[in-house]
Amino acid sequence: MATFVLIHGSWHGGWCFDGLRHRLEAAGHDVIAPDLPGMGGDEAALDAVTLDGWAEFAAGLCRSADQRPVILAGHSRGGLVISQAAEKAPEAIDALVYICAMMLPDGMSRAQFKQLEGPNPAFDALISPTPGGHGTRITGADPAAVFAQLAPPELASAAMARLVDEPHRPRSMPLHLTPERYGRVPRVYVECTDDRTIPLASQRRMQHLVPGARVETLWADHSPFLSRPEALAAILLALA
Repeated sequence: MATFVLIHGSWHGGWCFDGLRHRLEAAGHDVIAPDLPGMGGDEAALDAVTLDGWAEFAAGLCRSADQRPVILAGHSRGGLVISQAAEKAPEAIDALVYICAMMLPDGMSRAQFKQLEGPNPAFDALISPTPGGHGTRITGADPAAVFAQLAPPELASAAMARLVDEPHRPRSMPLHLTPERYGRVPRVYVECTDDRTIPLASQRRMQHLVPGARVETLWADHSPFLSRPEALAAILLALA
């Protein structure tokens, strides 16, 4: 039996994987789906968060897992975390899974990749800075239309009500990855065809920038754990 460590994306928490967790646990696997430290905190807590700190947190969960193989999966911004965690602890991670996630090369930050993307006005209109400027929050009128438009409306509404402030610093921090460590961990990229947050063109640009991942394609929005949990679980279970 495997251990799945699931790292959430921006503004979310480990709760977003609840439906996926039930399916993986029903098959006999362990699931660890934490809230990343600092999420939803005050300005001082938001400012204290670093990408390296998040990566060490995720790597520690993989090192202490009771069951192998250990499959480390990240959604959206969580892709940055799992990449850097694999650089820290490749011996503790048997596979990386990017769920419509940021899979960037060595030396690139999320902010730099944003400059390569085309405009996404519907997504950008959702986001406002926190009062102290150390994070961002979702303030737009209908985030579900961008994050989870294919999910059951009641699930999408409940999820959007739980979004919290996101630390700003990790998105500006470049990844530090090497072929000898990060590069030795097998990777799977789950691309989502109807993603309005990280559009399919951006997902495929990242696959080009960081070649070598096996690609799985889902007809899904940016929240496949809500809109396509059975299909997403099947991909993960096949790895185990």
